[in-house]
Amino acid sequence: MQSKLKNYIPDNALESVLKLLEHDNLIVKIKSERKSKHGDYRALPNGKHQITVNANLNEYRFLITLIHEIAHFEAFKAFGRQIKPHGLEWKRTFQRLMLPFLNPEVFPMSLLPLLANHFKNPKASSDTDVKLALSLKQFDEPNNKSYIFEIPYGSIFKIYNGRVFKKVSKRVKRYECVEIKSGKLYLFNPNAEVEIINTK
Repeated sequence: MQSKLKNYIPDNALESVLKLLEHDNLIVKIKSERKSKHGDYRALPNGKHQITVNANLNEYRFLITLIHEIAHFEAFKAFGRQIKPHGLEWKRTFQRLMLPFLNPEVFPMSLLPLLANHFKNPKASSDTDVKLALSLKQFDEPNNKSYIFEIPYGSIFKIYNGRVFKKVSKRVKRYECVEIKSGKLYLFNPNAEVEIINTK
């Protein structure tokens, strides 16, 4: 496990993470990119427990995702399967497990205030915390994508599955975009990554 994880998380987090994973019935698998999620947790029929995390995440997002899923495992062990997936039991477990990592030995100083704020009441996905998500993306590998909030109104863009949209307006937090093919209106988070299509 040590050799598997050391390439994915900050060096100073490795020892503490390995202690959290010292369970005979807990399996961690690193998966290729999944657009719909960064990771997941499942209690398997054979009594074992499985955590998966996407391999393409930067080391800070990988660590947050891994601890997120370990918190599901710990909450399941402590409170059983009747609890809500991202309810109070999971939130408190996630806060407790994450606290030792919230220091400049593990995370860049620029992320720490945003993480401290996020973990006052952690959400089901860090992607819904726009400021934190944008700050985490600074550490991703460079690509040709833009964020929805950056592109001008009227821009034509495509998303990961090839569907094409036009950015039209903004609601309180999200952007209204019309799918070109169907004419249907969809809402996008500001930090959704898209690829602008040059229509000239």
